[in-house]
Amino acid sequence: MRHCSECSSYVHNMGKKQTMKGKKDSQDPQEEPEEFVVEKVLDQRLVNGKVEFFLKWKGFTDADNTWEPEENLDCPELISGFLEAQKNITEKPAPVKRKASTEEPAETEAKKKDVAEKPRGFARSLDPERIIGATDSSGELMFLMKWKDSDEADLVPAREANTRCPQVVISFYEERLTWHSCPEDETQ
Repeated sequence: MRHCSECSSYVHNMGKKQTMKGKKDSQDPQEEPEEFVVEKVLDQRLVNGKVEFFLKWKGFTDADNTWEPEENLDCPELISGFLEAQKNITEKPAPVKRKASTEEPAETEAKKKDVAEKPRGFARSLDPERIIGATDSSGELMFLMKWKDSDEADLVPAREANTRCPQVVISFYEERLTWHSCPEDETQ
């Protein structure tokens, strides 16, 4: 993740920059890493002792929001703004809030159960449309899958996608494929 000086946003690089010997300043867009701009930090969680932030990506719908580990991010202003807003929310000592908080846990628990019970990934029984991106932040390669007839994307394990929808996986890799020619081939 790096700061974009043009728009004061933060950019997340997906993929590694390919360098090719013998080419100077090629304008081939396939050589550049895919870049995503962080619009807003929406939430925070702790997974296996590591802090992750839920991010809204500029130019993408809410269905494309993703959890990213803190160590992969370089957007301190957005993170501190989010944390400050959270701090202000939790520190406001209002009597009305205290009274309401006795009722809130039941509502919050109900919402958490709905989210926990809601099927994710292939359990939704939807047909995969395409892979939007990939991450290995959890220690396992995961694909962000866009589903047909749905605006909501899910992270799915790559090993599961490889067996359930190999053509979608192949298409994802083909779109990002960069051909390199060997110097020996050029002389023949």
